[in-house]
Amino acid sequence: MEYFKKILRFAKPYSKYGYLNIFFNILYALFSALSFAALIPMLDVLFDKSKKVFKEPSYTGIGHLKDYLQEYINYRVTAYSGDDEMKGLLLVIGLILVLFLLKNLFNYMAMYFITFLRNGVLKDIRNKLYQKVIELPISYYSEKRKGDIIARITSDVLEIQHSFLSVLELIVREPLTILFTILIMFGISMKLTLFVFIFIPVAGMIISRIGKSLKKKSDDVQREQGEFLSIIEETLGGLRVIKAFNSESRFQKTFTNSTKRFFNFSNILLNRQNLASPTGEFLGILVIGTLLWFGGKMVLVDQTLDASSFIAYMGLAYNILTPAKSISKASYGVKKGNAAAERVLEVLETENPISEITDPVEKNGFDSDITLKNISFKYEDEYVLKNFNLQVTKGSTVALVGQSGSGKSTIANLVTRFYDVNEGEISIDGVDIRNMSKKSLRGLMGLVTQDSILFNDTVKNNIGLGKEDATEEEIIEAAKIANAHDFIMDLPEGYNTNIGDSGNKLSGGQKQRLSIARAVLKNPPIMILDEATSALDTESERLVQDALEKMMKNRTSIVIAHRLSTIQNADNIIVLKKGEIVEQGTHSELLAKKGTYKKLVDMQTLV
Repeated sequence: MEYFKKILRFAKPYSKYGYLNIFFNILYALFSALSFAALIPMLDVLFDKSKKVFKEPSYTGIGHLKDYLQEYINYRVTAYSGDDEMKGLLLVIGLILVLFLLKNLFNYMAMYFITFLRNGVLKDIRNKLYQKVIELPISYYSEKRKGDIIARITSDVLEIQHSFLSVLELIVREPLTILFTILIMFGISMKLTLFVFIFIPVAGMIISRIGKSLKKKSDDVQREQGEFLSIIEETLGGLRVIKAFNSESRFQKTFTNSTKRFFNFSNILLNRQNLASPTGEFLGILVIGTLLWFGGKMVLVDQTLDASSFIAYMGLAYNILTPAKSISKASYGVKKGNAAAERVLEVLETENPISEITDPVEKNGFDSDITLKNISFKYEDEYVLKNFNLQVTKGSTVALVGQSGSGKSTIANLVTRFYDVNEGEISIDGVDIRNMSKKSLRGLMGLVTQDSILFNDTVKNNIGLGKEDATEEEIIEAAKIANAHDFIMDLPEGYNTNIGDSGNKLSGGQKQRLSIARAVLKNPPIMILDEATSALDTESERLVQDALEKMMKNRTSIVIAHRLSTIQNADNIIVLKKGEIVEQGTHSELLAKKGTYKKLVDMQTLV
């Protein structure tokens, strides 16, 4: 129930629909019981002439309410029908029809209002999950599989709707239906009703034993669903490599094993869940059969109960079966929903390590320098950067070079605060970036990465990503600076052309130039280029390099370079090795030293 309470927090904005649902459920439960109780006067008047009442009864107090109502209805039926018994039959049938009509009308109204609550909670949970997915740091997704996150937002949230939120429909209606029905049953025969209560604890114990293991089985199903969604996501992302290495059968086997486990878990779960309905129905029929024997004895032998009341009583007893079965199913639903809710709440309640302080600094401009002071950082156990120091003055271009794993990209991740340093501090104009709002910090920066991250949208919307209110003229101007305008105009619909999933309709050089155009349009004072040309052919590299040089004019730039020919004009080149600076200076100064940098240049020249 702990998870159920946490999920119910999302129902608060829709509480008015919940109250309306409760109101109409109360009316439904009341009329559901009354519709069966209305059989008694009909049976009394039409099949037992001694029960005809010719004088209006008088009300003598709450203790005799049942007898008064029965006598009054009999009197009205007798007065209306006279000697024509068909008229009395029509009157009672009309009464029963009206009661059943009202019962079903109130049921519809209750379902109508709960729909807004259920779908509203579903929408809000998904929105909250998506917001959390965006807020959580990049490090979180290095430990989680994307497919598992997708499963939590889709199937797990749906499971919450089908299990937890369906309980909201039953939590008032079914118990009240049972309560009102039992009250009327007590009114008809207390002895017979007490006899029924002997069987209720027995039935409850049997149903409870079946449902105890449902949560664990459901957890297995949800986890396995996340597993095969992850395999699908990885397959679609790496289809080219899978085909190139003839690995289709290997991935097919992995996926088949996952779906086989899902098949087995689902079978166990559904078979146990499906056991609830026949078990509940059989126990209900067992109660009815016992009642027929015990009640029949009261009518035929003891003569302490009249036949018409007994027939109505049996109808009321059967009326309890449906809500009782629904409640038993709902209890399974809660156990099954617990697993889904636990997985959803695990994401929602994950603490974001890249947090903001209260009242962070809103910095809208860049005035003097970026300083990295004695910073150390590790992703897991081993430090990637150790006591690292660097100052990037405004308007300068600083290049970071070194072998793979030397810490170049880590510096870009720390400056943009995708990760936080373990020791030391990074400051902009003397303000620690941890004291700045993340939005204002990243508003000062533009990022162009080695992998051009584009979205399944138009060229125009991809370029305008960082500036929502950009005009068409601004977008075209940014594209021209990025040497992208000409190829864009050759596309079928120009700037309105959809570039496909991850921009796959474009070449590598075209994608990179769109990424640069996006950064140009944002027009940030600080630009971070993370190996922006390393994945390109010579011609594309020339166009992209030209675009980069135009973009970097009069701007502070941190360039992470793989191809050293692209950073010869940098104001300061930092040579890294295992997270430490081994050399720094201009291109010509470093060549003159004949150290690590010259070796790297010579190796690339030979290639």
